[in-house]
Amino acid sequence: MKIAYIATYPPRECGIGTFTNNLFKSMLTNKAPEEQNHEGFVVALNDNDLTYKYPEEVKAIIRQDHQEDYLEAVKYINLSGADVCILQHEFGIFGGQNGVYILPLLHRLEIPLIVTLHTILKAPSYNEKAVLKEICKMAHKIVVMSHKAVDFLVGIYEVPKEKIALIEHGVPDIHFSSEKSKKEFKLENRKVLLTFGFIGRSKGVETVINALPEVVKKHPEIIYIVLGKTHPNVLRHSGEEYRIFLLRQVKKLQLENHVTFLNEFIDERELFKYLYACDIYITPYLNEAQITSGTLSYAVGVGAAVLSTPYWHAAEMLANGKGRLFDFNDSDGLAEMLTELLENPKELSELKNKAGEYGKKITWPKTGERYVALAEEVMKDGHSVTIQKETEPDLLILPPFSLAHINRLTDDTGIIQHAKFGIPNLKEGYCLDDNSRALLMVLMAYKQMKNMRALELSPIYLSYIHYMQNANGTFRNFLSFNRNFLDETGSEDSFGRTIWALGYLLGNAPNDAYYQTGKLVFFNASANFEKLQSIRGIANTMIGISYYLKSNPSDDSMTERLRNLANVLIRHYKENQTEDWNWFEALLAYDNGILPLSLLHAAPILNDPNITEIAIESMNFLTSHTLKDNYLSIIGNEKWYKKEGERSVFAQQPIDAMAMVLMYHQAYFVTKDKDYLNKLYTSFLWFLGENDLRMSLYDFETKGCCDGFESYGVNRNQGAESSLAYLISHLTVLQAYEEFHRSDLKLV
Repeated sequence: MKIAYIATYPPRECGIGTFTNNLFKSMLTNKAPEEQNHEGFVVALNDNDLTYKYPEEVKAIIRQDHQEDYLEAVKYINLSGADVCILQHEFGIFGGQNGVYILPLLHRLEIPLIVTLHTILKAPSYNEKAVLKEICKMAHKIVVMSHKAVDFLVGIYEVPKEKIALIEHGVPDIHFSSEKSKKEFKLENRKVLLTFGFIGRSKGVETVINALPEVVKKHPEIIYIVLGKTHPNVLRHSGEEYRIFLLRQVKKLQLENHVTFLNEFIDERELFKYLYACDIYITPYLNEAQITSGTLSYAVGVGAAVLSTPYWHAAEMLANGKGRLFDFNDSDGLAEMLTELLENPKELSELKNKAGEYGKKITWPKTGERYVALAEEVMKDGHSVTIQKETEPDLLILPPFSLAHINRLTDDTGIIQHAKFGIPNLKEGYCLDDNSRALLMVLMAYKQMKNMRALELSPIYLSYIHYMQNANGTFRNFLSFNRNFLDETGSEDSFGRTIWALGYLLGNAPNDAYYQTGKLVFFNASANFEKLQSIRGIANTMIGISYYLKSNPSDDSMTERLRNLANVLIRHYKENQTEDWNWFEALLAYDNGILPLSLLHAAPILNDPNITEIAIESMNFLTSHTLKDNYLSIIGNEKWYKKEGERSVFAQQPIDAMAMVLMYHQAYFVTKDKDYLNKLYTSFLWFLGENDLRMSLYDFETKGCCDGFESYGVNRNQGAESSLAYLISHLTVLQAYEEFHRSDLKLV
């Protein structure tokens, strides 16, 4: 039997990684003498783009927030000859909202699936519940580690009980002498209390510290060891704030000689020495919501005397005299319990004996045997529960998202508008259009991926916009490389694109400083909204206003401005519409998709079915002239396409492809018609070679996008407009892909 494992894995410091490593080793060594060894490999999950030196059994790696990696991994698994897949599930280790990125992988899996659930929430959010239910539907068997977990799955998540297997958390079969362990750590004359595991506020270590002064009065030989690093997520967001708080509490209570912190993630053999050296093990967690605790299982497994607060796993595991419970935050109760046990060695010994007898039943070799039996059982089914989606872009062909070329084009003033091949053309300086597009792109990248480089770039583009604003709220467009203004007032197109980016910022600001700056510039410009004459300037402005109103729906004045601008577009549409020409002008020119897109943004806000109808009619008209033979053929800028004339094929530009991608994405959002996702994806493939010339405009070496193609071939220059159009389209595909799976779960 060949087994594929999907989980975190050492040397990544993670409890689930340690669990998977033990499971891997215990399953692959459990066999009858006459049987061949089982085979296996691991698909490991990386966090925050960190890299690890994995052992040889790790054959594939998934970067947590990169959707394409999940599809690469499932492709590898399906071609590997594996007979069964075992997934370790914890919401925090997978990318997307509530770990939704794992779903496309599981949907494409072609072998039976076993899922081990490490967290099961009693009061899940709608999304958390929907994601977990979908995972449980696709699994052949679901492994949990407590009876409470079985109850939750059946009662809350509506999982059939026969689909659930209870296999308790395994414990390494490692043994040491208590006396020798104490001697090694120079603790022979101390009574040792121990807590181990990742440290964070929820662990309640202060409950033990606050209990110690009363205990120390009678037992001055007491030492409390807190063994473990601060949890990586806590460290990332709060630093060592909690550990510093605990150290201050120790000093305040004058317990420096009785509490020690070992800020380490140690290997299991060293950990077990500490477990054997301790007299009493304590898990003082602050609330009941923990369905599984590996640290508790280890402590009971080695036969430690365990005291714990009554969280779910502890209340179940320590029943029948295998340990004792004290109330949450009850330092006085804990002090009394500790004093009693330290003064009654016989009772302490009885706790250890009962725990030790139970621990013999849950060693990893025995746990591995049960997993092997379960895997053999699901293999007998002979089929998987793979659910193929009816509309699904193939993210495997997407290049990895990269800001490399944008970094090259950007200096401390803004983004350079043009490039010679992949090299910035400083002679052409900067323009407002591109800095606005750049701001939009990096805000999208930070929102979707938490890309820190995108966050660092955003104030550069925002400050350029601010610098280019005139006193009357309009904007200059062009700035030379030596920072001289090259015009007094920019085009209405550049004005509209700027309002679009600012509106998006106001709905998705990464911090208040950016929000306040964006708000200032946006409202300084607002006096000019209804002065616009260009329909593309109007359309871009409408999109920006729509983004603003999504987060500020009570701004009635801005809503009316949006309505007035929409009416201008509708008037143009009605003036130019004929039986076979459903468009806003007497020609199809450039950036065409932006016109229906603006109405698709405005329609849900204005709640006007007439706007929706015109948006759909004009979009369908544009589709009929640009999507043919299952690929996008953009109206070329060489001659455009005049009514009753011939359309131009060449001088196709990336901004037109971007407009089509965005248009179909918004159409899907408004209508929930999945066919628009097919059209969105087809439009995006224009960048990658599904076009009239069958040539890719994306440059896999520079990570930039070429400026379009002419009759002679691809224009190899890679300016800001083209590269930003590609990146915005790329991000939109990823967003649509996630929304598709969320909507399939009724998450939208």
